[in-house]
Amino acid sequence: MSTVQFSNKLLSLENNLKYYALSLTSDNEKANDLLQETFLKALTYQDKFSENTNFKAWVYTIMKNTFINDYRKAAKSRNSLSGSNSEFHLMIAKDRIYPSPESFYSTNEIEKSISKLEDEYRIPFQMFLDGYKYKEIGEKLNLPLGTVKSRIFFTRKKLSSSLKDYEK
Repeated sequence: MSTVQFSNKLLSLENNLKYYALSLTSDNEKANDLLQETFLKALTYQDKFSENTNFKAWVYTIMKNTFINDYRKAAKSRNSLSGSNSEFHLMIAKDRIYPSPESFYSTNEIEKSISKLEDEYRIPFQMFLDGYKYKEIGEKLNLPLGTVKSRIFFTRKKLSSSLKDYEK
């Protein structure tokens, strides 16, 4: 398929893709951004498209995956802090109350408990808390996926038993 044919076929899906983007985002501007990003990726990876496959499904899959990846990035950035106190206060919503001193004390106690763990449990657990996926932890530590999952599970168990006083 030539570049012109590919582009024409892609543009013929614009209205359908726009509705799909709206169903994913529920916001007109975000839907337009998603549509534009989908078009860009489809044109960029045009050479990856196989002639005898469903073009519409290929483009819809690009849109769905783009949406999921963007959502995950946004969720990760909302949930990550560098540890600076000022950044913490910037990320707290204005309508929420500030955390009590007891909660900071509890956080320090939890961090102390984590630091007391043996390296074989502490390192995978800390990586998990830092946002690494099980597979990434396994690759970086050269461990099977099942071992990573079980170490994180047992670390949670150890922490919950050593921090019973902090449950509310």
